Amino acid sequence: MTNSSILAEEPLTSAQALDVRDVRITLGNSCIVNDMSVSAHAGELLAIIGPSGSGKTTLLKAITGERPYSGSIQLGGHEVASLSPEAQALARGVLPQASHLSFPLTVSEVIGLGILDRRQGRLARAHRIAEALALVGLPAFEARTYQDLSGGEQQRAQLARVLCQVWDPVAEDGTPRWLFLDEPVSSLDIKHQYQIMKLAKDYARRGGGVIAVMHDLNLTAAFADKILVMKNGSKVQHGSLEIVFSEKTLTPTFEMPLDITRSNEGMFQVTPQLAELV
Repeated sequence: MTNSSILAEEPLTSAQALDVRDVRITLGNSCIVNDMSVSAHAGELLAIIGPSGSGKTTLLKAITGERPYSGSIQLGGHEVASLSPEAQALARGVLPQASHLSFPLTVSEVIGLGILDRRQGRLARAHRIAEALALVGLPAFEARTYQDLSGGEQQRAQLARVLCQVWDPVAEDGTPRWLFLDEPVSSLDIKHQYQIMKLAKDYARRGGGVIAVMHDLNLTAAFADKILVMKNGSKVQHGSLEIVFSEKTLTPTFEMPLDITRSNEGMFQVTPQLAELV
């Protein structure tokens, strides 16, 4: 029986969940996220969507321990603000919107930064790095200089680093690990967008938790299990595709006339009503 099957059949515990309760995040005198309550579970991919400036990245940074907050954010039953950097690194990997490196490192050296187990020998590390590169569609890129990669290639190399950090979706003690991805496909062509989203979906299916900030609504519909819709720092809606993907919810959220259809196979398709804009 797979980890995802176990999670589907057994009641979820706090150790298998991310729980955000009454969270407020301020920057200076501005409230960026207000009174946010939402939960996410291991075994699922939660997508956070909303217009630019709605607080999606700020919320994710609070969840990953990078931004102070009031209220409560518990990951695996532990308050994020009280977790040490070492404990957080073992529990979750974070892919930011952009990663800037000043040193001329090779791709292998960048990805190797994600391997936290220093007991691994050189050959084992090299094998893991090669596996991660293959997963993100960059086979045999180990010796390339990171700065010489395209923006999309750098994004995938950084994802390989994150995967090495939390390689097994479920730790040896049965605790799920998490991937937090901020616009993971923003610099990618359509082939690699689907490749990376399939990778994230597989991580969830194998028992890990995945939270991804997304802009592409059709990719969201294709891969998300649950969706959080945000606008102006607040929650608009949270739930399954059937609950969230409606013109009543998405059109006013994005202030854009949207036509939402569903195929016979159950796939949602979002199309702007261009005639309404001219």
